Amino acid sequence: MPTEPGPDPHPDPEAAKSRVLDARSLRGLAHPLRIQLLKSLRHDGPATASQLAERLGESSGATSYHLRQLAAHGFVEDDPERGKGRERWWKAAQEGTTFSRELHRSPDPAVRGAADLFLHEIANIHTQELGTWLATSREWPEEWAASSDMSDFTLQLTPEQLKELNEKMHALIVSYHGRSDEGSAQVRLHTHSFPRRPTD
Repeated sequence: MPTEPGPDPHPDPEAAKSRVLDARSLRGLAHPLRIQLLKSLRHDGPATASQLAERLGESSGATSYHLRQLAAHGFVEDDPERGKGRERWWKAAQEGTTFSRELHRSPDPAVRGAADLFLHEIANIHTQELGTWLATSREWPEEWAASSDMSDFTLQLTPEQLKELNEKMHALIVSYHGRSDEGSAQVRLHTHSFPRRPTD
């Protein structure tokens, strides 16, 4: 279950760019500010703790502390090309994060709690990003507004068919990864697929 660019683990070379969470790294990441810091570094590029504090409306002391915690778990690292003197620049160590459903079913309640927090924070980020797009879409050229999408579908599938569908969607998305054609912009794609029980 990718939550950022990067497919589920398989031989594809793009897989190396995604961090697969285990119980320890999940506990290290499962904090609202740490998730926001990592998202900002991945989407907007390297920054200092002070710059991140300004972006996120936090104190530089808080961002510095949580950046060090992210570094201890291998999610962020120094950017030696930018750091000069006492100014420390940080960058994301990977492009994406892959979450395993096994963590959600862990016998350890601390791991299950961290999984719940992590998944809800990712869902909140998706909601915020969509809301921002809807609020600012008129500021973009018409071709971008016409190319965007906000759709939902209801299908009758087995678990195996749903897994197959997700894998095909991920493979298609990954096939577009790494392009930087003239006139391109950073594009966020959210995929949500889950069963529901019809109401009576």
